[in-house]
Amino acid sequence: MTNRSANTSSRRTVLKTAALGAATGIGAPLTARPAAVRSTSTTSLRPAQDNQEPRVGGLSADRLERLHEVMAGYVDRGNPPGLVTLVSRGDDLDVDVAGVTAIDGDEPMQRDTIFRIASVSKLPTAAAAMILVEETKLRLDDPVDELLPELANRQVLRSVDAELDDTVPANRPITLRDLLTFTWGSGFVFSPDPENPYPIQAAMDEQLVGFVPNPQIAPEPDEWMRRLGDLPLIRQPGEEWLYNTGSDVISVLIARAADQPLDVFMQERLFAPLGMKDTGFSVPADKLDRLPTSYWTDFATGELTLFDDPENSNWSSPPAFPSGAGGLVSTVDDLYAFAQMILNKGELEGEHVLSRPSVELMMTDQLTEAQKAIPGLVPGYWENHGWGFGGSVVTARRLISDSVGKYGWDGGYGTSWYVDPVEGMITILLTQVAFASPEPTPVVQDFWTSAYQAIDD
Repeated sequence: MTNRSANTSSRRTVLKTAALGAATGIGAPLTARPAAVRSTSTTSLRPAQDNQEPRVGGLSADRLERLHEVMAGYVDRGNPPGLVTLVSRGDDLDVDVAGVTAIDGDEPMQRDTIFRIASVSKLPTAAAAMILVEETKLRLDDPVDELLPELANRQVLRSVDAELDDTVPANRPITLRDLLTFTWGSGFVFSPDPENPYPIQAAMDEQLVGFVPNPQIAPEPDEWMRRLGDLPLIRQPGEEWLYNTGSDVISVLIARAADQPLDVFMQERLFAPLGMKDTGFSVPADKLDRLPTSYWTDFATGELTLFDDPENSNWSSPPAFPSGAGGLVSTVDDLYAFAQMILNKGELEGEHVLSRPSVELMMTDQLTEAQKAIPGLVPGYWENHGWGFGGSVVTARRLISDSVGKYGWDGGYGTSWYVDPVEGMITILLTQVAFASPEPTPVVQDFWTSAYQAIDD
């Protein structure tokens, strides 16, 4: 049995840095099976033209097979045990399914497998907020004090390592734009010594308003806001990008502005119109057989260890606090529908969820040079990325997959979702193995490269 106390500090630091949740119950390390099952690949490509001229906006069948082989190699090596990939460009769509749902099982991964998408949740949460902006129930640059009085008249720490009562007044109110861009003044911070967290870091964890590893233990929204409001901000509003917590504040703001619970609002205004029938904050009992076992990496041994078991999953019942920062579950086809809506600038099959200007605003880098001068989660990240509403935006090409204007984000439980308006491309990767660092894992990096090398025009 893994020694939980010995590994807690280092595990929390690494997983929190990667914007993960971590399992509350940690089992013994598991040995991955070799030669995992290859399931199905569904590819819809336009036929090659007789004149052999390059196709415009398509994907190469031969190069997609290279993608399949690269992903199958990871599955055969057992990390991850299974995965689902989707790549679309123009009229071409490729969905590939490989591996099994559990290391010690033989149930094959399926196209309709339901994944814990973690921080990919931030993207539909931002879209939900923009629905209310379009209806004038929220304004991007108005103070949120009226609906979130807990955030009025903020105090700000003199320094990140200051005691909680060593504060100065906030220089201005917090706005929805601040929350959407993670510049509102609070979020993830990390002491250089994991054994001695900053006072604010320890307080946020203790009050369950920072890193909440289990969706079942967070307090209900009003109590969550009360606890958060009792703590000072870490930075002045607009000063610095601080990850994650802004999306949870938006979760409460949406519910109050809409006068209905977040999960109900998102179901009625976003998921149902887009046909996202398997997306929500929990998995119904009749669908639990489609939820794979989830794993994290034991840092002491390097082996995969149980994170969340479908038989007693933390996602098997609705949480008291629906977390728009990381609480959603979904499938590849549901996420594809959401991606198509974004790529189509707000519309899918006649359903206009958002206007074109709103989607373009979401996909526009909102950070200033001064904000980017402060390092984010990964050193050097702001050199070729910015932050829109709920997700990152590529600002310069450094890799094959760095298409300028590409918008999306990754989920710490092993997921990745991006829309590329320049290439007309959608890339989705779903696995059941949590990231072990803020850097993209090899399987994620190789998926991005393999998807973009398949461009054929």
